[in-house]
Amino acid sequence: MADNQFGRDTVSRRKFIAGTGVAGMAAVAGCIGSGSEGSDTESLSADGSSTVYPITSKAGSLWNSNPPADDEEYWGPSQYDIDTDENLADYWAGLYGFEANDGGRPPFETSIGLNHTGVGLQKLEEGQVDIGDASAPVSAEFPDRSESDLEPFVDHVVGVDAQPIMVSKAIKDAGLDKITLEEIQAIYTGEISNWDEVEAYEGGSQEIQVIGRAEGSGTDTSFRNNVLGDPDAEMEVDARRGENQQVQTTLEQSDNAIAYAGLAFISDQAPMVNLVIDGTEYTREKMADPGYPLARDLHCYTWEDTSEKEAAFIRMILHPYGQQNFVEPADYLPLTDERREEELGKLPEPSN
Repeated sequence: MADNQFGRDTVSRRKFIAGTGVAGMAAVAGCIGSGSEGSDTESLSADGSSTVYPITSKAGSLWNSNPPADDEEYWGPSQYDIDTDENLADYWAGLYGFEANDGGRPPFETSIGLNHTGVGLQKLEEGQVDIGDASAPVSAEFPDRSESDLEPFVDHVVGVDAQPIMVSKAIKDAGLDKITLEEIQAIYTGEISNWDEVEAYEGGSQEIQVIGRAEGSGTDTSFRNNVLGDPDAEMEVDARRGENQQVQTTLEQSDNAIAYAGLAFISDQAPMVNLVIDGTEYTREKMADPGYPLARDLHCYTWEDTSEKEAAFIRMILHPYGQQNFVEPADYLPLTDERREEELGKLPEPSN
């Protein structure tokens, strides 16, 4: 997307809104998810990648329900070496000076939207949300932007997704349990159009229904970059789907399809097949290896200086509590301790 669509003009719009206060926000159609920093009446909003959505959505849901410290199913801080008797949101927000409310309500609510990376980053830049969920780095999503244009996007990596190749169940049942990287490249560039051209397939002649993610989604950008060698590589697909959930549904309702999606969207009717690269077969267990090309970071971007409200929410996700409760249950890989410390270092220091 070009700079003049939502680049410098929208940066100045952010500054205008920040300077006009509540009345000015209303005059600009009230599209800001959170206004002045530190307010306990404004919600924290996020939108973007359907891949990152399971992480931030569950985190936001538990934040809003604000379970007490003795709720060991959803909070139970002592299990994570956290010394507090506060409710969940009260504790994390309290690290940055936000005060608890009466009646168990969190110090501020969260609102998590479902879209794709390009939309989330655009909304972040336009000031419509606080956090842009992204499954591709902003540099890959906006390859025509200069480094200085991308500088206001502050990257917070919250987990790692190992992206599988998935097929219709009928194709897996016909003997396809693995496929080579070269065959994937040929399928998505139109050089292979029939399943009988794939070596491991044991069925008869069957056209391949090639499914891609929507252009502008982080999953699509990541796939083009990692598999075809260029985030803008040309692809030949029969259909594109805007969300991982829609990819899963298409595979489950087809008998000849191939697709790529987040690891969390494998099902009995939309199984994965192992990817073979230079003789190494990457099973599900090996997909976290550095040599697997479809492993990608999952990002929560903030804009310019990360606010204390944003920091409280992201710090919760980065803590071992969040990694175990929000990242791993979504079938994503948690960050190593070294990477967690690196990401925590990007956040403002807690005031309490």
